[in-house]
Amino acid sequence: MTPGARVQAAIEILDLVIAAARANGAPADRLIGDWFRTRRFAGSKDRRAIRELTYRAIRACGEVPETGRAAMLRVAAEDPQIAALFDGSGHSPATIVAGEPVAEAGLAPRWLVERFARSEVAEADAMALLDRAPLDIRVNTLRGGRVELPEGGERSLAAQGWRYPPETSIEQTDAYVHGAIEVQDTGSQLTCEVVGARPGETVIDLCAGAGGKTLALAAAMENGGTLVACDVDRARLSRLAPRAERAGATNVETVLLDPNKESQALQRFAGLADAVLVDAPCSGTGTWRRNPEARWRLTEAQLARYSAIQSRLLDVAAGLVRPGGRLVFVTCSLLDEEGADRAAAFLRGHPGWQADLPELPAGTVRGAGLRLSPWHDGTDGFFVARFHRL
Repeated sequence: MTPGARVQAAIEILDLVIAAARANGAPADRLIGDWFRTRRFAGSKDRRAIRELTYRAIRACGEVPETGRAAMLRVAAEDPQIAALFDGSGHSPATIVAGEPVAEAGLAPRWLVERFARSEVAEADAMALLDRAPLDIRVNTLRGGRVELPEGGERSLAAQGWRYPPETSIEQTDAYVHGAIEVQDTGSQLTCEVVGARPGETVIDLCAGAGGKTLALAAAMENGGTLVACDVDRARLSRLAPRAERAGATNVETVLLDPNKESQALQRFAGLADAVLVDAPCSGTGTWRRNPEARWRLTEAQLARYSAIQSRLLDVAAGLVRPGGRLVFVTCSLLDEEGADRAAAFLRGHPGWQADLPELPAGTVRGAGLRLSPWHDGTDGFFVARFHRL
């Protein structure tokens, strides 16, 4: 494919991404993969270039663009080499016409930018959300022995963490195939360390999803004790079993929950858990480096719903913890509505609990917890707070 044809291909994909964002449809990575599957003529270099152009345009636009062409014209406005490819030749995009719509540059839709300002997110932290994320891995201590790590990595801030450049591929390495390493952001690893899970304890991962944090907790527990992984999403939770087998995690049991009936399903653990992790559903504003189009999908109503769900799940978790036990609240968000505000509300509503500020080699104090951010800490954006029951 010619350079111009690659630009036109990116425009076509951007049209799909924009439509999906407005309709809460498929994520960009899936749409890109589907587009390539029906166009076998695109070689590996074409695919890489088209993908990079697509994400470059997504990152460049704050408000949802009118069209894929308008999004790519935002890139062209800042890059004369891209602008020169709008020449109408062959499969290249049509020549640029004076006055045609150009997408607005920026961090995110205006209402979200205002929420960031209210949460006192530094400009450098906010803009770093539009950078590409590195590839972080966690060495799985359950597999033991000497691990042959892929070349090109360096130690991260996490106890078992390593960091690689964004383009690194590890899925075919022996270490990954045999479960000796797991892909996991450094911030995610650090929030697991806050739980302080130990062998012999009863630990509940209340919102386990596909189990990334569950596996880190299993390693910390050295497969000793009881580790309960819960979620309301059957499809996501079903992915944990094969991952646990690959990782050698043998102390994990799964519990499928019904929304708003979590306490009933976990009644046998009421007041008995040594630690409960609430990695709550959230807006994901801290993960925009990996999912930049997510900022086009979020609405104020959705944000309010997430905040309400987070408070409810903290209430559920509080009923599971024994006296002297721990509750760790995590969201991958930089917004106070999903972090410091929720932690403060929990403490106001639960006088029998006290906050313990996590001790980590990263993060800045935000209310009763810590905020991790891509610019300040080199991680995805997170809020983490730890409470103990008196």
